[in-house]
Amino acid sequence: MVGRQFGARGGEPLTVTTSTISEIEQPSDREVVFSRVFDAPRELLWKAWSDPKHLHRWFGPTGYTTTTHEFAFVPGGTWRFVMHGPDGTDTPNTILFRELEPPSRLVYENSWERPGLRLEFTVVVTFASEASGTRLSIHFFFANAEALRVATEQYGVREGGVQTLERFGEYLRSSAR
Repeated sequence: MVGRQFGARGGEPLTVTTSTISEIEQPSDREVVFSRVFDAPRELLWKAWSDPKHLHRWFGPTGYTTTTHEFAFVPGGTWRFVMHGPDGTDTPNTILFRELEPPSRLVYENSWERPGLRLEFTVVVTFASEASGTRLSIHFFFANAEALRVATEQYGVREGGVQTLERFGEYLRSSAR
């Protein structure tokens, strides 16, 4: 574990330590869950998920960047963005926020669209307090097993989920410096 001071740019410093282990579970043939514990309060993790100035610094797999075209973090609001892959592949995304329960839970509908390959799914993100910090869980629900197969084979959802949590942890650590 690595400990750093978060908030050195102003405000009350907080210690941020992240575990180096991301967990993956597959509760059914149409679901996948990624989770990791961060030694930080839920409110801090929520803030990094709810503001594009933070999201742009960590969201997506390793090597990806994000360009936002619209962002309304309210129930019924939309986040339209493009994820730019390190290989030059652009993946347009549209997220429709369904439920926001700060700082513990958010639910959204997500669609990815590459030419000839569209995929829609629901995501539930939870921020659960634990003795060692906050467990961040990202639970993907696909329409069926075939949709999860496409997400895995064509979009790399398993590797991408783990890499996204890794990037999130690194963002928290680098922000603390």
